Amino acid sequence: MDLGLKDRVAIVTGSARGIGAETARMLAQEGMAVVITDLDRDAAQETVQGIVAQGGRAIATACDVRSEAQVRAMVEAGREAFGRIDVLVNNAGLVKDRTLLKMDEADWDLVLDVTLKGAFHCCRAAIPHMQERKWGRIVNITSRALFGNPGQANYSSAKAGLVGFTRALSFEQAKNGITVNAIAPGYIETEYIKSLPNYDTIKANVMAKNQVTFPGQTSDIAGAVAFMASEHARYITGTTLFVTGGRYG
Repeated sequence: MDLGLKDRVAIVTGSARGIGAETARMLAQEGMAVVITDLDRDAAQETVQGIVAQGGRAIATACDVRSEAQVRAMVEAGREAFGRIDVLVNNAGLVKDRTLLKMDEADWDLVLDVTLKGAFHCCRAAIPHMQERKWGRIVNITSRALFGNPGQANYSSAKAGLVGFTRALSFEQAKNGITVNAIAPGYIETEYIKSLPNYDTIKANVMAKNQVTFPGQTSDIAGAVAFMASEHARYITGTTLFVTGGRYG
């Protein structure tokens, strides 16, 4: 299936590893030029090298999405390299898990600022470039955790907020030819998850709640992002697509 993405340009935040890196690789395979941006520039450059080795186009930038100035510089670097910005994937995020009474303000602020304020900064910087062409796709990576998880009051709040942000922004930008959607992953077997000492227990607990009988892979999320970025999703905006293996609660 031709997704209609050839020669378009995407920014994927938090794309040095995991879901972000796989998303960037898949978009590059569809013929897009990709801006790989992450706090870890060296890791971002490794992702770029892999894409270029496969015949794709990509650049690496270091960016803290909490900083408006850094975000604007990152978006401008993408425009200078490739001439335009068509797709923004707000994937940057992190966890700082603690029960609420043990959670300090710094852990609360960090998770909210990276996930939610980061999306705010990136959208404000990228949308004017999309408006110029009357075409754009914004895909925000939320989480099944938006329903709430113990020990994740900060993370669940940030991801739930991202859904509200998605809906509000979709109303604002539809008239400009820009769709805004969210994707909510469930359990995805990233390298980070597999490195945890309690990985086997986590996986067993999740699989007992999944409807499908296998765990999700990063390619499952990347494929959903590619669809939402494509011409085939032109009539979809303001929605959240759950890629969770049938698990919601």
